[in-house]
Amino acid sequence: MIRKMILLLSILMIFSCASSPRYAGNKKPHKSKESKTRTRHSNTLIGLASYYAEDFHGKLTANGEVYDMYGLTAAHKTLPLNTIIRVTNLENDKSLILRINDRGPYVKGRILDCSYGAAVKLGFVGMGTTKVKIEVIEYGDDEYMKHRE
Repeated sequence: MIRKMILLLSILMIFSCASSPRYAGNKKPHKSKESKTRTRHSNTLIGLASYYAEDFHGKLTANGEVYDMYGLTAAHKTLPLNTIIRVTNLENDKSLILRINDRGPYVKGRILDCSYGAAVKLGFVGMGTTKVKIEVIEYGDDEYMKHRE
């Protein structure tokens, strides 16, 4: 009986020293900048663009800066924030360099939401939408900018 007890205690001691998995609930491990995975994008995209103006003027954009409807910025669903793009209006061949600072558009079939100022320079304010070609010049850092008051 004592031998069985010693054997049982020995087995318990051996198994109690084994590492057990640690579960931290639903928390995901923090990713560093180096380990960030980015969505692969083509360097050239073609699709329908629209613009946004007064309703968002003065509000914060996805990257944390204040939206200026007269600025030369745009919203894209997946391109990294602060990406520099050349947008060409395929209806009139006007071209402009913009920076992605927001997310959108949220209307099916559209690939870009330009600021009002960009839409004026690209010549499609009267139409509301236009077919554009987007060429990535430089991918952004996808960083959030803190808003300063």
